[in-house]
Amino acid sequence: MRGRPVFAAGALLLALVVTSCSDDTTGGSADGTTEASTAAEQGASGGRTTYPLTIRNCGKDYTFDKAPSRVVVMNGGSVAEVSSLIELGVSDRIVANAQNYGASDVPGRAEAIDALLTGGVTLNDLQDIPREAMLGLRPDLVLSTYGGGFNAASGFATREDLLKIGANSYAPASACGTDGMIDGTPTIADSYAMLRDFGKIFDVSAKAEEVISASGSRIGAVTKALEGEPDANVLLVFPNMGADDFSAIAGTGVWNDVLDKAGAVNPFLDGSENQFLTVSKEKLASTDIDAVLVVNYMNPDPDKAARNILSQFPQWDATRANRYLVVSDSIYFGPSNDVAVDKIAKLLHPDAF
Repeated sequence: MRGRPVFAAGALLLALVVTSCSDDTTGGSADGTTEASTAAEQGASGGRTTYPLTIRNCGKDYTFDKAPSRVVVMNGGSVAEVSSLIELGVSDRIVANAQNYGASDVPGRAEAIDALLTGGVTLNDLQDIPREAMLGLRPDLVLSTYGGGFNAASGFATREDLLKIGANSYAPASACGTDGMIDGTPTIADSYAMLRDFGKIFDVSAKAEEVISASGSRIGAVTKALEGEPDANVLLVFPNMGADDFSAIAGTGVWNDVLDKAGAVNPFLDGSENQFLTVSKEKLASTDIDAVLVVNYMNPDPDKAARNILSQFPQWDATRANRYLVVSDSIYFGPSNDVAVDKIAKLLHPDAF
């Protein structure tokens, strides 16, 4: 049996025990001790949020006097945040959304994202919301996919700018830096942590726990079905994001935990923190590949991209079996990693189901 990455199971168990990977929730006392315990218990049991609620995010505390009603969602090449709000039933609070992949592995989600308000904003060269436009939207909460969404040098409103107009801000705990680099090794547990944070912020913790429980059950059923199955080597590639097909191959990302749960392994991890890797054709040719996973990100014909990759490596098991899968948002950080786990597992191990 090919070895699986050892980080995933332990990280997931840890995050299911605590409320968030690095963020704490506190109430209004001087030391926060009693309120922190109460808020954590409320989040874990799906109870109602007691305001004021303080969320610690990326090393700073943000206090919410009530559930946000004017939310702006920045782009950052993600749909994790907007998809989470849709999943939790609070997307009606969004006054401007800049996130969109144009596709989704969840029926109806792409259409739901298309239907959201955009605030009439003219996006900047980074396809995101510039400072003055952001302040003009009068948000009470701004969500960014990483800390760089609040970087003044990129022309964005800073977290301090937003506080001055009464707006809190949030970035996933695994991506607080300004350079877009992932902090550590993200797992499905990080997706759950953001759902729990949003559950508390919007007073929908019960719904957040329902979503997390359903996801965990689905993933648990898959891993149980795969007991004793050999792991498959997969090429996870983002053809539309690099200079060529092989300059955007999966490096560090939540997708490695997804692959692990689906009975697969990424043979190209190089120990770096780079999200995307360039792999030579020689290295690809000498690696046994059982399946190709193509990520559809604004790709006009992802099936064609997959077939083109397979045609260059006739020696692969993946090519001989024409074994490939097109995935979209479920492979990324977000609320639907269980969808990717299920799809990939059934592609690789059909006899187990």
